[in-house]
Amino acid sequence: MSSPAETLLFKAVIVPHRSLSPARLRLLLLAICTMCALSASVFVWLGAWPVGGFTGLELLLAAALFRLNARAVRGSELLMLTDQGLRITRTAPDGTRRELTLEPAWLGLTLEERPGRVPALLLVARKLRVEIGRDLGEVEKRDLAEALGRALHRLRNPVFDNPQLALQTQ
Repeated sequence: MSSPAETLLFKAVIVPHRSLSPARLRLLLLAICTMCALSASVFVWLGAWPVGGFTGLELLLAAALFRLNARAVRGSELLMLTDQGLRITRTAPDGTRRELTLEPAWLGLTLEERPGRVPALLLVARKLRVEIGRDLGEVEKRDLAEALGRALHRLRNPVFDNPQLALQTQ
């Protein structure tokens, strides 16, 4: 993390949004299985028995995809701006961490519009381009870009409050 000499100027923790709790996800899977079993049994009763097998494969695929989606919520991204640099710590769903520290003095922040898709929020430094906030929606990315941009501006343009200088101007 940060050393005692570092001053924390900005911090954001980004986690993927999932609208279903694990209990609701199980309930949804149960409802899907019930509807598929009912429709497959009608087809099997009518003599189209291969439909039952394909429905079973379809249910296994749906369960696997739901499981992957639920597993992805364990990942996160941490952005910490200090006077020493911008630290990006990404934690994968399996728990592995990758950390990158960027020098904020010449760091650019770009919101790259992509037609028909959520814009990409990029940190640009010389030849390096790093996308942050991949799991955010458009509104959240714009809010993050504005807040991080303000924090970078405050870091690059400090305001010094010197009472002695204020007395001289009066």
